[in-house]
Amino acid sequence: MQAHDEAFPVGSRVRVAKSVVVYHHPEHRNQPFDIQGTEGEVIDVIRELNGRPISANFPVVVKFGAKFRSHLQEGELELLS
Repeated sequence: MQAHDEAFPVGSRVRVAKSVVVYHHPEHRNQPFDIQGTEGEVIDVIRELNGRPISANFPVVVKFGAKFRSHLQEGELELLS
C-alpha cells in the first residue's frame, strides 16, 4: 500500500479514541494504564516485512513523547487536524 492510501499516514497527529490499556508505559511499567485521549504522532504503518506483504494485528505505530511508543489498530485512533 502507498502512504497516501493509509487512513493514518506517517507524520499524522492522532488521538487514542477508545479505551486501550497498556502495561508498557514508562511511568506506569507493569501496571495497567489506559491511554485513551493521549495524543501522538504516527511514525510507521506496518504493511510488509522483509519485502513481503503482511497483515499486522496492530499496524499503526504511534509515538507519544520521547520514551513511549505503542502499536495500535486503526479503529482505536482518530485523526487530528
